[in-house]
Amino acid sequence: MKTIYDFTVKDADLNDFSLEEYKNKILLVVNVASYCGLTFQYKGLEKLYKKYKAQGFEIAGFPCNQFALQEPGTNEQIKNFCDTNYGITFKIFNKIKVNGGHEDPLYKFLKKQQAGIGGTPQIKWNFTKFLVNRNGTVLKRFGPQVPPEEIEEESDTVKYNTNMPCPGQLEFVDGPSGYMYTGSYKVVPRTGDIFVF
Repeated sequence: MKTIYDFTVKDADLNDFSLEEYKNKILLVVNVASYCGLTFQYKGLEKLYKKYKAQGFEIAGFPCNQFALQEPGTNEQIKNFCDTNYGITFKIFNKIKVNGGHEDPLYKFLKKQQAGIGGTPQIKWNFTKFLVNRNGTVLKRFGPQVPPEEIEEESDTVKYNTNMPCPGQLEFVDGPSGYMYTGSYKVVPRTGDIFVF
């Protein structure tokens, strides 16, 4: 089964970067832009990153100029903008296309895994977000208007699974019949139920 770890992308310096580097981590993939009405979300993303980084949470930002030409700069200019205005410390990658015939293969995969509103795959605007679990499975897609703070509130994965052991540790899951499972899991806070994924 294909996962996000099968993809290699370009970093801001145009070096190859295998997404396998994010294996065993929770990952939020975001298409970003410097001159968008939602650019202020950088602040919330950085705050979320700093809060959970030590627990295995990462953010991958992919600049895109397809929406009203709101990311016109070079990779260097984009990085400088992020550093100067928001103190961004998570990784910003090479500028890409997220829709159309020249869309990046990573985004073709992400959209196939999690469609948008109405089941349409197209990215609607800047700051669409995909949440990926520790096994490289795309769990959920958040629309551009959903702020990072709301993702934290809604997502047990970010708040709880970052504290769970990484895949590979043998755990007993007490279900109707009881069974052994090796892999990622999360605990539903209110009920204590354990779900594996």
